[in-house]
Amino acid sequence: MNTHVHADHLTGTGLIKMKVPGVKSVISRASNSRADHFIEAGDKICFGDLFLEVRATPGHTLGCVTYVSGDGPGQPQPRMAFTGDALLIRGCGRTDFQGGNSLQLYHSVHSQILTLPKDTLVYPGHDYRGFSVSTVGEEMLYNPRLTKDEETFKKIMENLNLPYPKMIDVAVPANMVCGLQDLSSEAVGVASN
Repeated sequence: MNTHVHADHLTGTGLIKMKVPGVKSVISRASNSRADHFIEAGDKICFGDLFLEVRATPGHTLGCVTYVSGDGPGQPQPRMAFTGDALLIRGCGRTDFQGGNSLQLYHSVHSQILTLPKDTLVYPGHDYRGFSVSTVGEEMLYNPRLTKDEETFKKIMENLNLPYPKMIDVAVPANMVCGLQDLSSEAVGVASN
């Protein structure tokens, strides 16, 4: 299950598909990439007695989604949100490529993630300081970008001056097909060498 088309690394989906027969790749239809199964806002992904709700959280990229654990009897409490790069711990994903839009990201995060109960656990796609979990309440108080008004947020995002991602020219084309799923076995051998 992919939250979006990553630009900074290759998704592991292709390798998992090669090693575990029957695994299906999942990504948002809005990402315009290829996968075995496409999801949209409001979909529920069921496994056993549990489910994850799909919430559209575009802005970092066109097709970003956040997976939120179910609400109701038998579902884990506190709830969990798997935010990809839309909401990071004390940050958010950049918005300067892949259809990113800072105001769209601001509205996505505020309407789809920060409206969850404050004790909801937030699991981002990655963190550069070694943290693995936060909460909605913590991010509402301490996120240095998303605690600002939308105009200030937009200015912050426009002035990040981040370098071009090193892997973007390799990662985006590969991730548009959910990793290696469409490569022939000969090409996979070359790619892994």
